[in-house]
Amino acid sequence: MSRSSGCCYRSFFPNVESNSWPSSFSVRTPHSSILSFNLRPLRISASSSSSSSDDNLHSPTSGTTQHIKGSGTSARGRRLLRIREEKRQREFDRAHNYPAWAKVLEDACKDDTELRAVLGDSIGNPELMRKRVEDRVRKKGRDFQKSKTGSVLAFKVSFRDFNPVDSYIWFELFGSPTDRDINLIGSVIQSWYVMGRLGAYNSSNLQLANSSVEYDPLYDAEKGFNVMPSSFHDIGDVEFQDNWGRVWVDLGTSDYFAIDVLLNCLTALSSEYLGIQQIVFGGRSMGDWEEGMTNPDYGYKHFRI
Repeated sequence: MSRSSGCCYRSFFPNVESNSWPSSFSVRTPHSSILSFNLRPLRISASSSSSSSDDNLHSPTSGTTQHIKGSGTSARGRRLLRIREEKRQREFDRAHNYPAWAKVLEDACKDDTELRAVLGDSIGNPELMRKRVEDRVRKKGRDFQKSKTGSVLAFKVSFRDFNPVDSYIWFELFGSPTDRDINLIGSVIQSWYVMGRLGAYNSSNLQLANSSVEYDPLYDAEKGFNVMPSSFHDIGDVEFQDNWGRVWVDLGTSDYFAIDVLLNCLTALSSEYLGIQQIVFGGRSMGDWEEGMTNPDYGYKHFRI
């Protein structure tokens, strides 16, 4: 409008500078009438509105607010996004900063139940894994470096219609036994039988079992000689098919504490050398045992008593 007004002014006042335009003027029309005009300055405050518009466009607060409102996110969405970002960061740290030795232990746990029992819930936490392994080494001492297959877990003991004069005792190992394992467990069973055969498991003559060790105890040899004898009658060979083993026993007149003696021996054997999962007294068939299968090519091994 200022440009068109300027054109009109210049047509009426061609010799007047723009900065000295009159404030009013009169025009005579063809019909001899006179028109009067008053000129008032027109103030346009475009700069402030433009500046305000520019400020709104370039204001970081305004832009952020519009972005947040326009994105449609909520508090829950932002929280989930933060959780995913933290998880992605943990996975990145695990892939790039996870110790190699911890990764080796994790992979070994997939096939080693004993190692998995040692580490427990520490898998994924290198510092806790290191502590568990150090505790294991501290408990084993120098023997930790020796080739042992003992278990840190106590084996289970159960009874299934156990008849002391005609029953099997079953052993479940963690894996198929080696010849060394067969000799170890066979020697323990053989020694247990020999002691029973000689009357060792006789609860009628336990004179020193509850005696005090503070003073020299007294033993009545005459009483021990005249007590009713007990004897382990018979035993079969120790047999194995894969990781299951068994031995047939006839305890005869031996007392039940013979079983306690056997379990005490097998506890130390399992912890230090062999690794036994469970022992079952009684029962005719355990696991995948195949009666009459004695072919070594199919996993059969035995120790002759």
